[in-house]
Amino acid sequence: MMRFDIMTLFPDLVRTVLGESIIGRAQKSGAITVKTHNIRDYSEDKHRRVDDTPYGGGKGMLMMAPPIYNCYEAILAQQSAEAEPPVRRRVIYLSPTGSVLNQKKAAELANNYDNLILLCGHYEGVDRRIVDEIVDEEISIGDFVLTGGEIPACILVDCVARLVDGVLSDAECYEKESISSGLLEYPQYTRPYEFHGVKVPDVLISGHHANIDRWRDEQALEMTKKLRPDLLEQEKSST
Repeated sequence: MMRFDIMTLFPDLVRTVLGESIIGRAQKSGAITVKTHNIRDYSEDKHRRVDDTPYGGGKGMLMMAPPIYNCYEAILAQQSAEAEPPVRRRVIYLSPTGSVLNQKKAAELANNYDNLILLCGHYEGVDRRIVDEIVDEEISIGDFVLTGGEIPACILVDCVARLVDGVLSDAECYEKESISSGLLEYPQYTRPYEFHGVKVPDVLISGHHANIDRWRDEQALEMTKKLRPDLLEQEKSST
Protein backbone atom coordinates (compact mmCIF):
# COMPACT_ATOMS: atom_id res chain seq x y z
CA MET A 1 0.00 0.00 0.00
CA MET A 2 1.19 3.50 -0.81
CA ARG A 3 0.98 6.23 1.81
CA PHE A 4 1.07 9.93 0.98
CA ASP A 5 1.76 12.51 3.70
CA ILE A 6 1.16 16.09 2.59
CA MET A 7 2.58 19.01 4.56
CA THR A 8 0.51 22.08 3.74
CA LEU A 9 -1.03 25.30 5.03
CA PHE A 10 -4.31 24.42 3.30
CA PRO A 11 -5.25 20.83 4.18
CA ASP A 12 -8.94 21.35 3.32
CA LEU A 13 -8.02 22.20 -0.26
CA VAL A 14 -6.02 18.99 -0.60
CA ARG A 15 -8.68 16.83 1.04
CA THR A 16 -11.37 18.27 -1.21
CA VAL A 17 -9.48 17.52 -4.41
CA LEU A 18 -8.25 14.06 -3.44
CA GLY A 19 -11.45 12.96 -1.74
CA GLU A 20 -13.38 12.55 -4.99
CA SER A 21 -13.57 10.05 -7.85
CA ILE A 22 -11.01 7.26 -8.24
CA ILE A 23 -8.53 8.61 -5.70
CA GLY A 24 -11.26 9.09 -3.13
CA ARG A 25 -12.50 5.55 -3.66
CA ALA A 26 -8.95 4.20 -3.44
CA GLN A 27 -8.61 5.75 0.00
CA LYS A 28 -11.88 4.23 1.17
CA SER A 29 -10.87 0.78 -0.11
CA GLY A 30 -7.48 1.00 1.58
CA ALA A 31 -5.44 0.79 -1.63
CA ILE A 32 -3.74 4.07 -0.69
CA THR A 33 -3.59 6.33 2.35
CA VAL A 34 -3.53 10.11 2.08
CA LYS A 35 -2.84 12.13 5.23
CA THR A 36 -2.73 15.92 5.37
CA HIS A 37 -0.69 17.76 7.99
CA ASN A 38 -1.29 21.43 8.72
CA ILE A 39 2.13 23.06 9.05
CA ARG A 40 0.57 25.87 11.08
CA ASP A 41 -0.21 23.39 13.86
CA TYR A 42 3.53 23.01 14.42
CA SER A 43 4.41 26.68 14.70
CA GLU A 44 6.38 27.67 17.81
CA ASP A 45 4.84 31.14 17.76
CA LYS A 46 1.82 31.87 19.98
CA HIS A 47 0.06 33.38 16.97
CA ARG A 48 0.81 30.24 14.92
CA ARG A 49 2.95 32.25 12.54
CA VAL A 50 4.64 30.26 9.78
CA ASP A 51 6.23 32.95 7.61
CA ASP A 52 8.53 35.96 7.82
CA THR A 53 10.28 38.48 5.59
CA PRO A 54 13.32 37.15 3.73
CA TYR A 55 16.82 38.20 4.75
CA GLY A 56 18.29 40.57 2.21
CA GLY A 57 14.93 42.12 1.39
CA GLY A 58 12.50 41.49 -1.41
CA LYS A 59 8.78 41.23 -1.94
CA GLY A 60 6.59 38.68 -0.24
CA MET A 61 6.96 36.35 2.72
CA LEU A 62 8.94 33.16 3.13
CA MET A 63 7.83 30.05 5.02
CA MET A 64 10.05 29.47 8.06
CA ALA A 65 12.01 26.27 8.62
CA PRO A 66 11.02 25.37 12.23
CA PRO A 67 7.27 24.72 11.68
CA ILE A 68 8.02 22.59 8.62
CA TYR A 69 10.68 20.62 10.45
CA ASN A 70 8.39 20.07 13.44
CA CYS A 71 5.66 18.84 11.11
CA TYR A 72 8.09 16.47 9.40
CA GLU A 73 9.28 15.08 12.73
CA ALA A 74 5.66 14.51 13.81
CA ILE A 75 4.98 12.55 10.63
CA LEU A 76 7.97 10.30 11.25
CA ALA A 77 6.84 9.77 14.84
CA GLN A 78 3.33 8.85 13.70
CA GLN A 79 4.72 6.38 11.20
CA SER A 80 7.10 4.73 13.66
CA ALA A 81 4.18 4.13 16.04
CA GLU A 82 2.25 2.19 13.40
CA ALA A 83 2.16 -1.61 13.39
CA GLU A 84 3.66 -1.68 9.88
CA PRO A 85 5.44 1.63 9.24
CA PRO A 86 6.53 2.42 5.68
CA VAL A 87 10.15 1.60 4.98
CA ARG A 88 10.77 3.08 1.53
CA ARG A 89 10.28 6.80 2.00
CA ARG A 90 10.96 9.81 -0.23
CA VAL A 91 10.46 13.47 0.67
CA ILE A 92 9.48 15.69 -2.24
CA TYR A 93 9.22 19.48 -2.38
CA LEU A 94 6.78 20.74 -5.03
CA SER A 95 8.74 23.58 -6.59
CA PRO A 96 9.05 25.33 -9.98
CA THR A 97 12.82 24.80 -9.72
CA GLY A 98 12.44 21.01 -9.68
CA SER A 99 12.57 18.52 -12.53
CA VAL A 100 9.31 18.33 -14.46
CA LEU A 101 6.93 15.52 -13.53
CA ASN A 102 6.25 12.97 -16.26
CA GLN A 103 4.84 9.47 -16.50
CA LYS A 104 8.26 7.86 -16.19
CA LYS A 105 8.88 9.69 -12.91
CA ALA A 106 5.41 8.72 -11.63
CA ALA A 107 6.14 5.05 -12.35
CA GLU A 108 9.52 5.32 -10.63
CA LEU A 109 7.90 6.73 -7.49
CA ALA A 110 5.10 4.16 -7.51
CA ASN A 111 7.47 1.23 -7.97
CA ASN A 112 10.27 2.23 -5.61
CA TYR A 113 8.57 3.78 -2.58
CA ASP A 114 5.74 3.03 -0.17
CA ASN A 115 5.65 6.51 1.36
CA LEU A 116 5.87 9.92 -0.29
CA ILE A 117 6.05 12.95 1.99
CA LEU A 118 5.13 16.03 -0.01
CA LEU A 119 6.02 19.56 1.07
CA CYS A 120 3.78 22.31 -0.30
CA GLY A 121 5.39 25.73 -0.36
CA HIS A 122 3.44 28.98 -0.35
CA TYR A 123 4.03 32.72 -0.51
CA GLU A 124 7.59 33.13 -1.89
CA GLY A 125 8.54 29.55 -1.06
CA VAL A 126 10.37 28.07 1.92
CA ASP A 127 13.61 28.69 3.78
CA ARG A 128 16.27 26.88 1.76
CA ARG A 129 17.73 25.25 4.86
CA ILE A 130 14.67 23.03 5.31
CA VAL A 131 14.92 21.86 1.70
CA ASP A 132 18.60 21.03 2.14
CA GLU A 133 17.94 19.14 5.38
CA ILE A 134 14.88 16.97 4.72
CA VAL A 135 14.04 16.99 1.00
CA ASP A 136 15.22 14.19 -1.29
CA GLU A 137 13.92 15.63 -4.54
CA GLU A 138 12.25 18.72 -5.97
CA ILE A 139 9.52 18.23 -8.57
CA SER A 140 7.68 20.74 -10.75
CA ILE A 141 4.51 20.17 -12.76
CA GLY A 142 5.55 22.60 -15.50
CA ASP A 143 7.38 25.77 -16.39
CA PHE A 144 5.00 28.18 -14.72
CA VAL A 145 4.47 29.56 -11.23
CA LEU A 146 1.44 28.91 -8.99
CA THR A 147 0.43 30.48 -5.68
CA GLY A 148 1.25 27.32 -3.75
CA GLY A 149 2.25 23.68 -3.93
CA GLU A 150 -1.14 22.20 -3.07
CA ILE A 151 -2.44 21.74 -6.62
CA PRO A 152 0.90 20.28 -7.81
CA ALA A 153 0.85 17.90 -4.83
CA CYS A 154 -2.66 16.75 -5.74
CA ILE A 155 -1.55 16.18 -9.33
CA LEU A 156 1.44 14.14 -8.22
CA VAL A 157 -0.70 12.01 -5.88
CA ASP A 158 -3.27 11.38 -8.61
CA CYS A 159 -0.59 10.51 -11.17
CA VAL A 160 1.32 8.14 -8.88
CA ALA A 161 -1.69 6.58 -7.14
CA ARG A 162 -3.18 5.39 -10.44
CA LEU A 163 -0.16 3.08 -10.79
CA VAL A 164 -0.62 1.48 -7.37
CA ASP A 165 -2.16 -2.00 -7.29
CA GLY A 166 -5.85 -1.90 -6.45
CA VAL A 167 -6.48 1.71 -7.44
CA LEU A 168 -7.56 0.95 -11.01
CA SER A 169 -9.42 -2.21 -11.99
CA ASP A 170 -6.63 -3.52 -14.24
CA ALA A 171 -3.08 -2.57 -15.22
CA GLU A 172 -4.28 -2.23 -18.82
CA CYS A 173 -6.19 0.88 -17.70
CA TYR A 174 -2.92 2.80 -17.51
CA GLU A 175 -0.50 0.75 -19.60
CA LYS A 176 -2.25 1.45 -22.92
CA GLU A 177 -3.42 5.02 -22.34
CA SER A 178 -1.85 8.21 -23.65
CA ILE A 179 1.81 8.81 -22.74
CA SER A 180 2.22 5.53 -20.80
CA SER A 181 2.53 3.55 -24.02
CA GLY A 182 4.89 6.10 -25.56
CA LEU A 183 2.15 7.30 -27.92
CA LEU A 184 -1.04 9.26 -27.58
CA GLU A 185 -4.13 7.12 -27.17
CA TYR A 186 -6.21 6.23 -30.22
CA PRO A 187 -9.58 8.02 -30.67
CA GLN A 188 -12.52 6.37 -28.91
CA TYR A 189 -16.27 6.42 -29.51
CA THR A 190 -19.47 5.45 -27.73
CA ARG A 191 -23.22 5.75 -28.36
CA PRO A 192 -24.91 7.21 -30.33
CA TYR A 193 -23.59 5.55 -33.47
CA GLU A 194 -24.08 8.78 -35.45
CA PHE A 195 -23.57 12.25 -33.98
CA HIS A 196 -23.96 15.45 -36.04
CA GLY A 197 -23.56 13.44 -39.22
CA VAL A 198 -20.39 11.66 -38.12
CA LYS A 199 -20.56 7.86 -37.74
CA VAL A 200 -18.41 5.58 -35.64
CA PRO A 201 -15.65 4.01 -37.82
CA ASP A 202 -16.91 0.74 -39.32
CA VAL A 203 -13.92 -1.23 -38.05
CA LEU A 204 -14.97 -0.66 -34.43
CA ILE A 205 -18.32 -2.37 -34.96
CA SER A 206 -16.95 -5.15 -37.14
CA GLY A 207 -16.26 -7.53 -34.28
CA HIS A 208 -12.87 -8.36 -35.84
CA HIS A 209 -10.51 -7.81 -32.91
CA ALA A 210 -7.28 -8.13 -34.88
CA ASN A 211 -8.44 -5.43 -37.28
CA ILE A 212 -9.59 -3.26 -34.39
CA ASP A 213 -6.19 -3.56 -32.68
CA ARG A 214 -4.41 -2.76 -35.93
CA TRP A 215 -6.63 0.30 -36.51
CA ARG A 216 -6.03 1.53 -32.97
CA ASP A 217 -2.26 1.19 -33.33
CA GLU A 218 -2.34 3.08 -36.62
CA GLN A 219 -4.53 5.83 -35.20
CA ALA A 220 -2.36 6.19 -32.09
CA LEU A 221 0.71 6.66 -34.28
CA GLU A 222 -1.06 9.18 -36.56
CA MET A 223 -2.37 11.22 -33.63
CA THR A 224 1.07 11.29 -32.03
CA LYS A 225 2.69 12.42 -35.30
CA LYS A 226 0.11 15.19 -35.60
CA LEU A 227 -0.22 16.42 -32.02
CA ARG A 228 2.93 15.33 -30.13
CA PRO A 229 5.77 14.55 -32.55
CA ASP A 230 8.18 15.23 -29.68
CA LEU A 231 7.14 11.91 -28.12
CA LEU A 232 8.35 10.06 -31.19
CA GLU A 233 11.66 11.91 -31.07
CA GLN A 234 12.06 10.97 -27.39
CA GLU A 235 11.43 7.33 -28.28
CA LYS A 236 14.08 7.44 -31.00
CA SER A 237 16.67 9.02 -28.72
CA SER A 238 16.09 6.40 -26.02
CA THR A 239 16.67 3.44 -28.36
